Amino acid sequence: MTSRFDELRVFSGNSHPELAQAICDRLGLPLNHASIKKFVNDNIFVKLHESVREKDVFVIQSLCPPLSDSIMEMLILLDTCKRASAGRVTAIIPYYAYGRTDKKDQPRVPITARLLADMIQVAGAQQIVTLDLHAGQIQGFFSVPVNELSALSLLVRYFDAKGWDNAIVVSPDMGFAKRARNFAEMLGVPLAIAEKRRLQNLASQDGNLTSPEVLNLIGEVKGMRCIVVDDEIATGGSMLEVVHLLIQRGAEEVYACCVHPVLVGPAVERLRASPIKELVTTDTLPLPPEKRWPGLTVISVSNLLAEVIQRIHSGISVDNIFQLHRHPALG
Repeated sequence: MTSRFDELRVFSGNSHPELAQAICDRLGLPLNHASIKKFVNDNIFVKLHESVREKDVFVIQSLCPPLSDSIMEMLILLDTCKRASAGRVTAIIPYYAYGRTDKKDQPRVPITARLLADMIQVAGAQQIVTLDLHAGQIQGFFSVPVNELSALSLLVRYFDAKGWDNAIVVSPDMGFAKRARNFAEMLGVPLAIAEKRRLQNLASQDGNLTSPEVLNLIGEVKGMRCIVVDDEIATGGSMLEVVHLLIQRGAEEVYACCVHPVLVGPAVERLRASPIKELVTTDTLPLPPEKRWPGLTVISVSNLLAEVIQRIHSGISVDNIFQLHRHPALG
């Protein structure tokens, strides 16, 4: 099918150039050149080095630290393409930041995920492609089409190839239980769920009332190979609480996986020294050498995103990708 726009153009910010290049390699296209620099006054400047008039433009930018720079680079790139008369501008955002601020859960706080969505649209994005949003309702913050894909099928295929007959999937909390259940169904294994329960208030040393949390496990993991699955790992604290609980309950081995390896603060040191046999993740975020260790396995999402870009450009349904990447166990 022929696109209604002129040739396809792909640009990238500075947040994750390796992923952008890998996507272009799979598309068989060059990564188009744009100058992005920061002046001494901290202002960011962008210039495209070729015409994008009536072109189908895709801007790739994962929103990772330095986060404010990543966001501003993306916004300015989108605005630059719009003002250069691009035929259509699509934002490819492998990791969408501020996903946890999707609602007002206490007085006088912002909904930053919605604010970010507004800025991306005003900057010029006419549609969005992203992977595994922390909260699905973020799609509704946009008034332009949003294609939220999932890389969980890539993780499923990795573990399925191991051929274990004593595996069990573990959700680290109740909030992720539905997606963990789908993960377990794709693998054809049972599901266990970790949950935190608050005890009754106790008086602390300073007289204030506290509500200590106790981690409980729903499901039997004794003698099992546990696969703890989550959408992202930030500091690793919650993940390791679950891992230690599984070992206490007699798990034979514990593996962990996530789509987005945020890995901030003490996360790398914690995970490297932990009982986790292997952490499997993707490259939605950059992982420099200092964030890698022998127990880390990284699966690329470049094939998936390249296929999405090609389908959008050619006017082919993106929904079919869910069928193509669906696990055979689900039919």
